[in-house]
Amino acid sequence: MAQHAEDLGRAAEFYTRLTGSGTTGRFEPPGLLFFDLGGVRLLLEQGALPATLYLNVDSVRERIEQLRADGVAIEAEPHVIFTHADDSLGPAGTVEWQGFIRDSEGNIVGLVSREPPDPANVEEPLP
Repeated sequence: MAQHAEDLGRAAEFYTRLTGSGTTGRFEPPGLLFFDLGGVRLLLEQGALPATLYLNVDSVRERIEQLRADGVAIEAEPHVIFTHADDSLGPAGTVEWQGFIRDSEGNIVGLVSREPPDPANVEEPLP
């Protein structure tokens, strides 16, 4: 699967800033841009359909604030989606946060973090 990118240069700048990882390959034609995200290959392609991409970050709340300061469109504010009761989807006892942004190409990107519960900032998962 590839993520749509109309302008590879603009997408390269955006995803380099978002992921902290530089491109590993760019091929024009046919319009392909690659990143290596810790052993997972991200492909941005001019001919691909838009898709929702989910990326793990250390803290969704902190990353959303950094991106907001950079002028990135925030589509959904950080929110808790659930607490991990066991280790099937993440470390038991951690809280899963999500937030959504719009990338330079108009695609939705979900940011996800698994964090210890914060008694000072107790938030119930959205219904």
